[in-house]
Amino acid sequence: MTEAHGTGAPDPEVRDPGLQPERTRLAWRRTTLSWTVVAVLAVKLALHDDATATGLTALALSALVWVGFLAVAHRRIHSLSTARPRPLSHRGALLAAGCTIALAVFGAALIW
Repeated sequence: MTEAHGTGAPDPEVRDPGLQPERTRLAWRRTTLSWTVVAVLAVKLALHDDATATGLTALALSALVWVGFLAVAHRRIHSLSTARPRPLSHRGALLAAGCTIALAVFGAALIW
């Protein structure tokens, strides 16, 4: 790392991401794996109990949200594999957060 103007402080223009992109990519992969486990458990719950219209609707919407989250995660994982990964866009962050909230709501609808 180079120094900024001989002050001894690191130059903020020089970026050494180290293993951060790899750790972030692995975190996205773990998150998609946990989402998949939740989706499988939701299917098991919906099919094990008496299937109601509300339960099946919540299950279908959960599956749709799961696919949406997988698309966001796949795009982020792919962008982290480049030499200079770009930060997560505001749109991607909002989509991931929205999918998480929606999955929680649909999961609660499955339980009730």
